[in-house]
Amino acid sequence: MTSSTAWEEQALTTTMNNTSDLSLKNNKLSSPACIQVPSVAGPVLSLGDSRILNGQKLAIFCSVKCPGNPIVQAYDFARTLRDRGTTVIGGFQSPIEKDCLELLLRGSQPVIICPARSLDGVRLPAMWKTAIQQRRLLLLSSFDKSIRRPTAELSEKRNEFIATLADQVLFIYANPGGKTEALARKVISWGKPVLTLNTRDNANLVALGAKVTTAEEVSREIK
Repeated sequence: MTSSTAWEEQALTTTMNNTSDLSLKNNKLSSPACIQVPSVAGPVLSLGDSRILNGQKLAIFCSVKCPGNPIVQAYDFARTLRDRGTTVIGGFQSPIEKDCLELLLRGSQPVIICPARSLDGVRLPAMWKTAIQQRRLLLLSSFDKSIRRPTAELSEKRNEFIATLADQVLFIYANPGGKTEALARKVISWGKPVLTLNTRDNANLVALGAKVTTAEEVSREIK
């Protein structure tokens, strides 16, 4: 994956044609397809309609432990993104990220989920299967088929992968001195837009250079 502003110049393309996806045959789930994403070194496994990658994407991250105020704002933020059709990408691993995913999947807008493991043998919840068949959910992984269990190290690599693919990155909350804050610092160093919620709990992110935003503003920019 790239770690510089080179991400700005790299368009997302795949090895598949523009009208089909090897993981969706006659709208039925098949094996993960192998695609090429120029901004990522090596092949990427996909399950779903890879054309979702062609649109602009907002990545969301949140630390495992999160204060109450960002939580409330995060739920409202996710509902607005859902209702306005904004494409969201994430690992959806921390509790608040999982809650946001559940809210997003109740809508009809595209969502991209990136597990911290291979897609081979991954078990899909019924809601995920339905969304994939509706061509509004895409699963991506940069890990080969031998990686079956997520670890803290794999999660860090996965999060950088997500941030690389996103056009803008929203940090709901980042515990000061934690890994999520370290990711925010790195993404800011790439020159990529980093956003956060309007709460004093995110003063550390603002100090790093994150921009306070609203869901309405993001949905106008991510189309």
